[in-house]
Amino acid sequence: MGWWDSLWASNSSDDPLRNLDPKLREFLERESPVKYSTAQQQQQPRAKGEQITAAAAAAPTISEAEEQQKGAPVVPKESQFQDGRYAHLWKTYRPLAEIEAETKSEHEKLMDVLEAYKERKNQIGKAALENCALEQVDWRQCMSNPTVTERMTLCRDQIKKFEKCYMTQTRLLKALGYLSTHDRSAEAEEEIQMHADTLYHRMLSQEAEITAAREEGRPIPKFPPLIPRLDQQKQAQQPAEEELLTPEQQEILKARLKKVPEEDRPAEEEAVRAEFRAKAQVASQVQELWKKQEQDRLARKARGEETLWDKVTGAFRTDNGK
Repeated sequence: MGWWDSLWASNSSDDPLRNLDPKLREFLERESPVKYSTAQQQQQPRAKGEQITAAAAAAPTISEAEEQQKGAPVVPKESQFQDGRYAHLWKTYRPLAEIEAETKSEHEKLMDVLEAYKERKNQIGKAALENCALEQVDWRQCMSNPTVTERMTLCRDQIKKFEKCYMTQTRLLKALGYLSTHDRSAEAEEEIQMHADTLYHRMLSQEAEITAAREEGRPIPKFPPLIPRLDQQKQAQQPAEEELLTPEQQEILKARLKKVPEEDRPAEEEAVRAEFRAKAQVASQVQELWKKQEQDRLARKARGEETLWDKVTGAFRTDNGK
């Protein structure tokens, strides 16, 4: 009778699921984000009042309202269906990294902190190389197909250009706080990388203007520093930062600044201070891990579950304390 129903489109469109198996229909009504309603179901609420129907259609369910109030998605980002399907299957889901973090030993956690610090240095170098891609291309072209002058100079100009770009980009990335925090998104880190590249090209244009002014005999123009914080808040923050630096760190900073040209010293100073802050953050994390280890050891000792390793480490800690 399918051909007969096709003649009456109004009747066939009342319930698009009426010819399905009851179990399959129940499954679709429960899992599908699109809810179908028959003509009888639509007419019954209208008899009670259209305002009640509109309010019921617009009002979310209790679970959806709770999720909206919490500001959390119905399903985690790992789900392929972000519309809420199969949300009941994701209720007990936990990321693998979270589970592994709970099962790691204290030594593994300590190594993770140190490896993250080393990886940050590598990532800063990779980001600087990405920003200096054009300089790398010029260097490679010079080495593969040099002119007579470039052959005689062994591509010295291209090498200096690349080294300057790499060193300056590294300083700017450190000074801007690239990968300095763990809770920053990848988009924010990419913006910092792009901003460092913008500052470098701004520095090149400023150097070109200064060179042109010297050749033409004009007064040398003054430009604000690449990092405005050095000029705007130098007098307000510099004394406080000097107090935070130990005498050894101050000597290291002075020695580093003597090795760079005067125009590069502001960026180098900020880069060195950023390195000190990163090392202080790693030291703080290590201290927290050691403190947690000591608390766990004392808790096991209080329960009478002290291990041989706990006794050995406790003896060393007591000797060091004396």
